[in-house]
Amino acid sequence: MFAHRSLLAASALSQEDIRAALDLAEEYVALNRRRDKKGAVLRGLTQINLFFEPSTRTQASFELAGKRLGADVMNMSVGSSSVKKGETLIDTAVTLNAMRPDLLVVRHQMSGAVALLSEKVNCAVINAGDGAHEHPTQALLDALTIRRRKGRLSRLTIAICGDILHSRVARSNIALLDRMENRVRLVAPPTLLPPDIDAWRVEVFQDMAEGLRGADVVMMLRLQSERMSGGFVPSVREFHHRYGLDREKLANAAPDAIVMHPGPMNRGVEIDAVVADDLERSVITEQVEMGVAVRMAVLDLLARHVPGETGAAAAEARA
Repeated sequence: MFAHRSLLAASALSQEDIRAALDLAEEYVALNRRRDKKGAVLRGLTQINLFFEPSTRTQASFELAGKRLGADVMNMSVGSSSVKKGETLIDTAVTLNAMRPDLLVVRHQMSGAVALLSEKVNCAVINAGDGAHEHPTQALLDALTIRRRKGRLSRLTIAICGDILHSRVARSNIALLDRMENRVRLVAPPTLLPPDIDAWRVEVFQDMAEGLRGADVVMMLRLQSERMSGGFVPSVREFHHRYGLDREKLANAAPDAIVMHPGPMNRGVEIDAVVADDLERSVITEQVEMGVAVRMAVLDLLARHVPGETGAAAAEARA
């Protein structure tokens, strides 16, 4: 049973939580492939998507997920909101809380902001990415993609490569994959590794050939130039030469290794187009599909804790 009332971090999930979310997401994969994709488990519930950072994949998939489950979904445009006029995050939380939403999906540029907001509202809160901290639904969709392709989600060797320092995707994946008893490797230049990396339960490599050797999964990360100030890499060309995934570097991984990327991709920087578009090895488009199913599962699981008539209506629809 998924006992959480909000989803703020992948590191808070147990093995049982992860399996419950992925098993339910499998059902929603099947639903999403049908002609009639509409469900009713969120009928009568209100979902607000509050994105302080721009997003295409995450916001679109949360919107689709909520609508396919029957929720009333509102996308709040922060760019034209009172936040731009000086309203604080807490003021925004209090205002939204007064509207009595049931599910609040939040992305924010500051680490910890979503957790702070969750303390000020009465509804379920889902972290859609906070700073360089966590992105739990991305880790869950990556896990579902891996499990479907590899047939399991344990005892795998998974190499996460590139800009680890600025990546909330990396942090959430490391937490989830470690919880599921996988061998996690990080491959990056020293300048793109967190200063406390020695305390993480990972193996660290600075050479791609060594880091990818025998890996079952190769997860590339976007070089987040917008979060950088200073010389983190000598040049984009040098970064691609040493850490960009091409066929030569991928040859060091297991013959049946899959290639992942959370998007958006910088083709020719962290990954070559020929690798990204390889239908046998690349699962990047599958990750996008799994994202909708996983977010449907998370919304469903959290809605089961909604008190009152709306929660009862959702339970009845599910039955």
